[in-house]
Amino acid sequence: MVLWVKVLHIVAVVAWMAGLFYLPRLYVYHTRLAVGSEADRLFKVMERRLLKAIMRPACVVALLAGGYLVSASGFTWSDTWLQVKLGGVLGLVVFHGFLENYCGKFARGWRGRSERYFRILNEAPTALLILIVICVVVKPFT
Repeated sequence: MVLWVKVLHIVAVVAWMAGLFYLPRLYVYHTRLAVGSEADRLFKVMERRLLKAIMRPACVVALLAGGYLVSASGFTWSDTWLQVKLGGVLGLVVFHGFLENYCGKFARGWRGRSERYFRILNEAPTALLILIVICVVVKPFT
């Protein structure tokens, strides 16, 4: 059972991370578009579908499966490497929330941030992913 949950967790994390990498890139290009244009309407649909159909479900599955794996594995919640990893996961969840917020703003015609801002923002999930993988594989601080 644990191995199947681990497979589910890995697949969900990959799908969620793909969205966390791609959605800010869509925002980079969306900032260039005229409000109300055909391209603007297309980007709104793409962003909403990416969030609703892929990112939200993948996030929920990744978090639930990950919680099960921690509980089933015998790790203690007080392990420092696990706390740092969970801090990274919390960072991804907060980042996801920012992306949800920006999606709603773009849907209302907002253009309050620059292309450069979203290019820089796009680096955050990479840094958090590196931290999380190091914690899981190397288990520092033990």
